[in-house]
Amino acid sequence: MQRPLENITVIALEQAVAGPFATSRLADAGARVIKLERPEGDFARGYDDFVEGQSTYFVWINRGKESITVDLKTPDDVALVRRMIAQADVFLQNLAPGAAARLGLSAAALRESYPHLIVCEISGYAPGTPHENRKAYDLLIQAETGLSWVTGTEQSGPSRVGVSISDILTGHAAYAAILEALLARAQTGLGRHIQLSLFDTTADLMNVPYLTRRYGGSNPARLGLAHPSIAPYGVFQTADGAILLSIQSEREWAILCAKVLDDQSLIADPRYATNVQRVRNRPALDTHIQAIFGRRTQAALAHTLDSAQIAYGLVATPRDLISHPSATTLPVSTPNGTVDVLAPPVIVDGVRNPLRPVPALGAHSTALRAEFAP
Repeated sequence: MQRPLENITVIALEQAVAGPFATSRLADAGARVIKLERPEGDFARGYDDFVEGQSTYFVWINRGKESITVDLKTPDDVALVRRMIAQADVFLQNLAPGAAARLGLSAAALRESYPHLIVCEISGYAPGTPHENRKAYDLLIQAETGLSWVTGTEQSGPSRVGVSISDILTGHAAYAAILEALLARAQTGLGRHIQLSLFDTTADLMNVPYLTRRYGGSNPARLGLAHPSIAPYGVFQTADGAILLSIQSEREWAILCAKVLDDQSLIADPRYATNVQRVRNRPALDTHIQAIFGRRTQAALAHTLDSAQIAYGLVATPRDLISHPSATTLPVSTPNGTVDVLAPPVIVDGVRNPLRPVPALGAHSTALRAEFAP
């Protein structure tokens, strides 16, 4: 099956997670992605060595790319990069603020020379804000936006989301913005200058806590595995395990009362008549549900919830995920052998695209230098 971006060339002056995430998705869609690496390589190559001696991060988000090492302190290699960009559709960079401009690779200069070019720049903070020149990384942004404050429990205090969520979100946003720019260019022939920041994409996630505080006058509670705005929505212990229960509507609440809790009187109880009332009376509600769930086994309760079509989940570990019946993996070739990764989520016409190889550092340097020779 032909991939939709097979005629698109992307030059990626990227490192770490946000930029490489975006370009990995472009590569999955068929784009030719040429990854420019410093002589010592993208520093994400050294984050860990868990995947057959290779970095988990690098294996995950650098598949399907060509790797060339360049020394941008030398005029010859800067000229090489400019020749590559001249023939490209997209140039993405997430260097430290100002670094690309100092190399003569600012968006303004590139788009003046190549009006068709789509330039995507990823930074920590948005241009024009007081922190625009400040370096930033995922966990710092989680803290700065308040995301870490609403994560965890009242006992644990603020916590990091367990994955690099700010980087990943920004990569997703960059991918979407580049696709939009490609569609617009098909109509106008002109590229775009796209700017994204880790702060903005993470702050956008925070709109519910932001609006709750600004207009409701209070900070949302830090509840761990419970929802601050919906009840019942949280973990309950069974006789031999735990169930994470989620009720999203008054209809589901009525079904839960009648078919799972076996107590229809709760439906008319004024303390629980609406979601707002249930949230206000969460301690009493949770205590009541826990007393009932605690007498049942996890398997029996799961069967009842399935029969009633009430949403629930189990609290899994990464080890559990490896054997989860709904987890789909795909093989990917790496310099140290083939490994399995969790598959990208998109299925098109019933098919998941196979994943292309992860490059060794500089694996394509000789061929690319010949292709883009002066």
